[in-house]
Amino acid sequence: MLIHLNYLESRMSLSAILSEAYNFFRNHLAQLAMLTMPLLLIQVGIQLWLGIEMGKVDIENPQFGAPHMIAMMLLLLTFSVLIAAVTLFLELRSQGHNPSAGMVLKASLPFVPPLLLAGVFSGLAILAPVMLFAAFGSLWLIGLVISFYLFSRLAYVNFMVVVERLTPLEAIKGSFSFSGPIVLKTIALLMLYLPLSVIGSQLSGFAAMGGFPVQMLVDTIMSFIGLFVNVALFRLYMVSRKPSVE
Repeated sequence: MLIHLNYLESRMSLSAILSEAYNFFRNHLAQLAMLTMPLLLIQVGIQLWLGIEMGKVDIENPQFGAPHMIAMMLLLLTFSVLIAAVTLFLELRSQGHNPSAGMVLKASLPFVPPLLLAGVFSGLAILAPVMLFAAFGSLWLIGLVISFYLFSRLAYVNFMVVVERLTPLEAIKGSFSFSGPIVLKTIALLMLYLPLSVIGSQLSGFAAMGGFPVQMLVDTIMSFIGLFVNVALFRLYMVSRKPSVE
């Protein structure tokens, strides 16, 4: 009877997780770029267009038409395809395979519907506390803390759907249960989004002066760099899974 060494690996320090994630990201930079950049360009383009449209909205009489709803749906769909493709690529590479970008995209499509549903359900659960506490004025900060905590507990939903092949609701329950022992490490990794967001916002502001194409390119590059957090979370997920018996 052989027991995999995942149990021992799960004791890896956060610095070791980040180091391995960095090495993976650097060594597979070209493959990740080929796989994700087209999707990121579409995603960022839609986000920028929606941002421009929101800036034109009359606050006293906001109106949203069919184009805005279609754009939102396309944004969710593109994001789901992106997450499915990245997660599947990480899984296949962890198994020693070297798939092409086209093969990964094609194989990731069946995961898009469950990921979309899981994203909607988990997103509503995460946003609920901050929206609820916002109704009580200054208590919105408490809601924000609770929402971020829920975000850390549901950070593995995508992996559960793609790697574990769970249904959306099973993935949400599985992520909440799985993340308990590693919640502090998960929060630490998710906090990486903060400096990336600050830097990205500053660069986006400067790039906006160069016009829409320049801003779109800069935002896309920053979104690509942000995928490092996904890689780090996946590494933490892999080393924290329960040891299997053969």
